[in-house]
Amino acid sequence: MKYLARTSAMTTALAASLTLAACDKPVTVNPPAPVVVTPGPAGSAGATGAQGNTGATGDTGSTGATGMPGAPASAASMPAN
Repeated sequence: MKYLARTSAMTTALAASLTLAACDKPVTVNPPAPVVVTPGPAGSAGATGAQGNTGATGDTGSTGATGMPGAPASAASMPAN
């Protein structure tokens, strides 16, 4: 009788440990793959826009400085009479 009680207790303990071990498994959740949306073909070009306005004219610049006088002409570069 003691042998049967001891075996029954060991069997119960083994069954309980296996049951609890089965509940302790981590759950792995695989997320679904992301959906990739590819654009379709391009549409036709739109109408040409209206002509733009002419831009503003800039200010007139100031008058420059007077230049240096030229060098005297040499005899070789003078026309002959």
